Amino acid sequence: MTPAAFSLRQIALTAFGPSLLFGLGEGAILPVIPLTARAMGASVSVTALLVGLIGIGSLLSNIPASLITMRHGERWTIVAGAIWCAIAMALCGWSGHIGVFAIGALMIGMSQAVFSLARQSYLTEVVPVEYRARAMSTLGGSMRIGMFIGPFVAAAAIHFYGLAGAYGVGMVALLASGALAARMPDLGLHAVGERRDATSATPRTATMLSTLRANRHVFVTLGLGMLLVSAVRTTRQTVIPLWADHLALEASVISVIYGLASGVEMLLFYPAGKVMDQMGRRWVVVPSLVIMGAGLLALPLTHNAQTLLLVAMAIAFGNGIGSGMMMTLGADHSPRQGRAHFLGLWRLMADVGASFGPVLLSLLAATLTLGAGVVMTGVLSFLAAGHLAYWIPRAQARAGELERR
Repeated sequence: MTPAAFSLRQIALTAFGPSLLFGLGEGAILPVIPLTARAMGASVSVTALLVGLIGIGSLLSNIPASLITMRHGERWTIVAGAIWCAIAMALCGWSGHIGVFAIGALMIGMSQAVFSLARQSYLTEVVPVEYRARAMSTLGGSMRIGMFIGPFVAAAAIHFYGLAGAYGVGMVALLASGALAARMPDLGLHAVGERRDATSATPRTATMLSTLRANRHVFVTLGLGMLLVSAVRTTRQTVIPLWADHLALEASVISVIYGLASGVEMLLFYPAGKVMDQMGRRWVVVPSLVIMGAGLLALPLTHNAQTLLLVAMAIAFGNGIGSGMMMTLGADHSPRQGRAHFLGLWRLMADVGASFGPVLLSLLAATLTLGAGVVMTGVLSFLAAGHLAYWIPRAQARAGELERR
């Protein structure tokens, strides 16, 4: 299929539908995981550790996820990831034992890594480069929409069935995601209509180590920038409710602020992808980080719900226009030989950043003040903007590099 004849609508159901359902399933259970742990008798510190196991599971599984994808292909890896997550939800929702619950939480993180890497690899293969940013932004946007809807669906189920109802909603969504992913077209053809040769697309010589060596410059330059971006993005999810609590706002008000900010993010993913495709990656990546950085620097200046809402929506706007930018940059520079290995390493760096950001915030809040931690997060956002503005190739140079590959 030539780029001129391609349309995202042709692959919308099978490419984006599983991600929306996966996000819905996760959105349904993530808010109740701490409540379930507490109901089992876990202390606050143990509950925090159990929730943290999700991130640890994802961090540890990026490399194995790449190996699974290389061996079994994107479609069946996505299906397996969805089923694995459904099993994990069953363990969390009905085990009644802290140890089993911990295993389930770890498995949820593992499934995130497997599912996310395989879906990114799949879209990188089937979508022409002229539409890549829109595809990746839509992929990220569909997950966000699902995670936004999930808690509301779960709330209705909890009303009738208790906390187990949320896990039931999650399992149904994940199984539906896997069933829909099983209908995805096989990668027998490239997006440009060439027959895919399994031996050349995933050669035996493309190992994790050889992929790392061949692309070390990308990881040291753009990869470092993505690590900083991930740190900022993860931390901004924490600082808004923490600062709202610092202002002594009621929980219901905090929820409304967070919900409205999430709504802003969902509206921007496709326009951002279109700008990246037509004008270049810099035109979205740098403004996204600058806006988030400015919002984070302004956050300690807020003093009531109204000013906090304005700043939270500004931060959400910055994050929203950057939807899919990490996946797009990873796809741009992933080699055809050993692509899953490259994306696994790319996601590993992102997860390291996601772990680093909240830790830095915690240290600064403990040794200085919460405001100092928020300001440092804003500074990191500006550093990431400057770093990526320097290292992201211009559109013409990127196109030439991709053509040579």
